Amino acid sequence: MSTINRPVPFGKLLDRLELLSRIAVWSGGALTLACVFLISFDVVARKFFGFTVGGSDELSGYVFAISTTWAFAYVLLQRGNVRVDVLYQHLPPRLAALLDWLSLVALGVFIGAMTWHASGVAQTSWERSATANTPLATPLWLPQGLWVLGLAWTCVVLALLLVPASIALVTGDAAAMKELCGVRSAKEEAEEEAVAGERMVRGEAR
Repeated sequence: MSTINRPVPFGKLLDRLELLSRIAVWSGGALTLACVFLISFDVVARKFFGFTVGGSDELSGYVFAISTTWAFAYVLLQRGNVRVDVLYQHLPPRLAALLDWLSLVALGVFIGAMTWHASGVAQTSWERSATANTPLATPLWLPQGLWVLGLAWTCVVLALLLVPASIALVTGDAAAMKELCGVRSAKEEAEEEAVAGERMVRGEAR
């Protein structure tokens, strides 16, 4: 569920970005779940039947890296990234809005640099037809490419999120800025948990 509860610039665009990011999170979760079943089967087979499928540890490493980057954009849109807000919560709204914008820019620079270097690694693996030094001999460009895809999507979301955030900053709409990229308050988190609890109760009642 979106944490944006009031009209903000480019609201429909943000909803679509959130939908695509949620699909990416679900896909990463499905990969992780499949990996869990594979590892469980490998452990049981090794213990009771004396054989192993092999490669489960290698594949789990790939899945962890891929599912992590695929979740970055959704966490960003949900304002779930960790920030120290000891002083932030006592700042004037406009100063807090400026810091929110600066934090978004700083994150964009960091993710952009990370994506640039990661894409270089994947490209090198592709050009050299590099494979993992394991029995699976996995073509490294494949997991690396999926890993970079998550980073690239995060860059796209960050760039598009910066547009309404910049408009809100220039127009002095501190409330919209908080909805877009501000630190979530304890009250917001409590309300979201309450709504999730109500939905769970309704689902069980049905």
